[in-house]
Amino acid sequence: MTLQTLRAALAEAEAGEYAVGAFNVSSIDQAIAVLDAAEAEHSPVIVQSIAGMSAYDDESRWWTRLRGLVEEYTAVPVVLHLDHGRTYDDCVRAIDHGFTSVMIDASRSTDTDEPASFEENVAATRRVVDTAAPAGVSVEGELGTIGGAEAGVSGIVEEIVFADPDQAVEFVAQTGVDALAVAVGTSHGSVKFTDEAGGQRLRLELIAEIKSRLPETFLVLHGSSSVPAEAVSVINAHGGVVRPSYGISPAQKTRGVAAGIRKINQGTDSHLAWSAELRRFLQENPAVVEPSEQLRPAIGGFRAMVAQRMREFGSSGRA
Repeated sequence: MTLQTLRAALAEAEAGEYAVGAFNVSSIDQAIAVLDAAEAEHSPVIVQSIAGMSAYDDESRWWTRLRGLVEEYTAVPVVLHLDHGRTYDDCVRAIDHGFTSVMIDASRSTDTDEPASFEENVAATRRVVDTAAPAGVSVEGELGTIGGAEAGVSGIVEEIVFADPDQAVEFVAQTGVDALAVAVGTSHGSVKFTDEAGGQRLRLELIAEIKSRLPETFLVLHGSSSVPAEAVSVINAHGGVVRPSYGISPAQKTRGVAAGIRKINQGTDSHLAWSAELRRFLQENPAVVEPSEQLRPAIGGFRAMVAQRMREFGSSGRA
């Protein structure tokens, strides 16, 4: 078995000065696409799921099968990660299902969805660390508010509240997290920035400053998808209605890695690639009703996008 904790995977990334891609999956087909890409690229990978975000009614069965699938891929190191756990219970359920890493996103109040106070964030995060650490599970926290619409949080559109370096140091000292997601100019969702300059707004100097002050903590970039115009164009040409926008450019992400980012979350880009290929196939083959024929191009588009990002993050060939 090549399952790793997040701390182990990111320690290797730190030594090699690359970032490990963390790819959101909501079905077994998508998980296979990510893991096949990792094998083809000889890349370490983080497979991540969001509580409540899957194609299945029974989340326990989904998570059990996801853990079993990950165990089958013995040629590459894999982290099984809970992304954006909103509550302590989310994180405990993931630990109980064999996840090797959990993120507790206590940057927003679960009651009001307004930004939580620093003290509230620390207390909720520390509680998860106290439970996860004895189980050998890594913990990721979040500081600041990453903009855009968070996957799995209907209707929530946030403004960016940048991470404060002084608070980052204090947050890690009080919580003991292994990794820290920092708000440094990215935005969640498929509609990010409305102007091209938005994709160049990554605060590289802020990343470098936080990293210099927290050399033993692994920094995470959320909301980092590039929103490829070609995928959006294909979707819209085949019946979709996705508003064109600008994400974080691949070149900016490369600079972010050089500044100290070691984990890069990506969901939107591979979802766009999946949707583009699925819509294209269905419109060009309207008589096909066999699901395997419909899914094959979608899986292929998803896998190709993940492989491309692995190369850009510098993790290809590192397994």
